[in-house]
Amino acid sequence: MVLETYRCTTYESGVISSSLSTLDGILGFSQGPLSVISQLSSRGLTPKVFSHCLKGDEKGGGILVLGEVLEPSIVYSPLVPPRHHYYLNLQSIAVNGKILPIDPAAFTSHDRGTIIDSGTTLAYLVEEAYVPFVRAITSAVSPSLTPFISEENQCYQVTTSLAEVFPAVSLNFAGASMVLKPEEYLTQHVGIGVWCIGFQKAQGGVTILGDLVLKDKIIVYDVARQRIGWANYDCSSHVNVSIPSSYAPHRSESRSPSGEMVLSVLTRAFVVMYMLA
Repeated sequence: MVLETYRCTTYESGVISSSLSTLDGILGFSQGPLSVISQLSSRGLTPKVFSHCLKGDEKGGGILVLGEVLEPSIVYSPLVPPRHHYYLNLQSIAVNGKILPIDPAAFTSHDRGTIIDSGTTLAYLVEEAYVPFVRAITSAVSPSLTPFISEENQCYQVTTSLAEVFPAVSLNFAGASMVLKPEEYLTQHVGIGVWCIGFQKAQGGVTILGDLVLKDKIIVYDVARQRIGWANYDCSSHVNVSIPSSYAPHRSESRSPSGEMVLSVLTRAFVVMYMLA
């Protein structure tokens, strides 16, 4: 097992589609043939699966594993093929155990869908889901809290712990559900005790679940078996990783100096863990 420490980008200018320079520092982990995981897997260096655990505290950080994290509580939902992005079949959303009145087609029709994306900071719901979601949260906390609008976000002045007043939210996928604590759908804004709904209204027809939802969880992208798994987890803790015997260390044949360095590290063991500081 190899441990590497990496730093995070704090500023990047420009629109991603406008220049290749805006992609500096980004590792691609899509299902496409040019992604890091696809290329390493095609060379027999790693299995076609990776996992991450993103810390949700103010310091951030976490773990990225080129391999499968083993945790008994992980549940899985099948990927929707054939896509480069990681699409799941989101079937419904429940607030306080009550299914919201959302047409399932808002998540599953041909030009729609739900993406798991660690490259997105917040989360985005299509309008048909966003409006009833915000209404349900506001209804659940009334009359304990007085809601108000700040910069087009639904916000609340909170004087007690979030768990005492805000409901649990359940994202119900095919075969598994992801239960969100208040901290996983709210964001803290400027001002003492001001919390706002972190889900934004999607501009297009795709629902995107980003780091707001994915934090404090082990997320397993099992591309080989076309499924994604998750479980709540303390991301400052160690993780257990599956290491198949078929991925024994072997010598790299790359001639590129930078490539030789990377591959020599990767081939010591199929697991590479990045402590994201």
